[in-house]
Amino acid sequence: MTAPRTRAYDHRMSATAPPPPLVKRVSPAGWTAIVWSASTLFTLLTTFRLPGESMPSQWPAAQLYRWDGLSFLAVSTALAFQAGRLLQRRPLLATTLAILAGVFETTTLGVDLLPMNQYLTTMVVLYFVAVAHPRRTALIALGMAVGSLIVYIAVRMARGWPAGTAAELAVALVTVIVWLLGNSTHQSRVHAERLSAEHAAQAVTAERLRIAREMHDTVAHSISIIALQSGAASRVATAHPEAALAAMQAVEHEGRETLAGLRRMLVALRAADEGRDPELAPAGLADVDRLAATTTAAGVRVEVRRLGEPRGLPPDIDLSAFRIVQESVTNVVRHAGTRACRVTLDYREDELALEITDDGLGRGSATDTGFGLAGMRERVALLHGEFTAAPRPEGGFRVTARLPLPVAVR
Repeated sequence: MTAPRTRAYDHRMSATAPPPPLVKRVSPAGWTAIVWSASTLFTLLTTFRLPGESMPSQWPAAQLYRWDGLSFLAVSTALAFQAGRLLQRRPLLATTLAILAGVFETTTLGVDLLPMNQYLTTMVVLYFVAVAHPRRTALIALGMAVGSLIVYIAVRMARGWPAGTAAELAVALVTVIVWLLGNSTHQSRVHAERLSAEHAAQAVTAERLRIAREMHDTVAHSISIIALQSGAASRVATAHPEAALAAMQAVEHEGRETLAGLRRMLVALRAADEGRDPELAPAGLADVDRLAATTTAAGVRVEVRRLGEPRGLPPDIDLSAFRIVQESVTNVVRHAGTRACRVTLDYREDELALEITDDGLGRGSATDTGFGLAGMRERVALLHGEFTAAPRPEGGFRVTARLPLPVAVR
């Protein structure tokens, strides 16, 4: 193995692609922190008598401005922020922490219920849980959120304390509505992904049918000639060896021409599907640097890293590897919402390993240029390789492919 070589292209032009909407640029943890900060500020503001009011909207408890009250406020803020950070990995724990944050902050107020302000963060957490997680998890989170309101009122009534039951019912109603909105978004996303998968499967099937028709037209005539020449060679092999040799040379020539024609046909079909001129189709991994430079000029810096000893590859592996890199980089530009990505080409002894990573929003699509993730997976499967594409735990997205190499290339 040789030392890794890295080529990075500097960012020279502003991104030409429009930025994603604000709701996608801010993470769920960010929205949780924003809503908690805004609701806390609003709650503190309502403890003062504002212009036009005869008294404050709500009275603070005695400990609000004491050290114990400020300690409760700090603890509840820490719980709310931690809930945002755990949303993707531990949704039920995040919901629990958000509920506790609202309860702790409410203890510093002279109120007889869990106010809407203190429950807004729980509602936001519940929305993201319903959007990103399975229905069973989302229903459990909803039960926890609504059940906490019921328990809070029940405890106050059991102790003989006043309880704002009507107002708490309104909070519960809004909580259910927020959950329904998140669940509707989740269902729409699942439906869109199912449609995308069906369209990708139909596209792959249509491509195979086109290839089958073209292969039939190309191969039928050549195979007929090869059969005739082989039969003639077998009949005259003893009496006229020169004629038999000429027939076998014709068989060899026709076979080579057929293979070359099939290769050109497959490349042309793929180029036509991707809307490009077949004569201008990139040859393979040699064009990765040019792709990186073009993408960098468009606003997304591409770092190309080569491991091992680069060597000549069979045309099908070389072309498929380039297409995987090209499609992955295109997905980063269109969907990741980041300004940089990394491409690693690892020339191992018995395989070629590809890895494309970014630090963006961690989204992939099966409906991007070409056939997207479905097309990349199909290419790798046809070469008997391994393919993965998934968000990274630390954030961003990773695409990996391992393409086995023929013995002659090793």
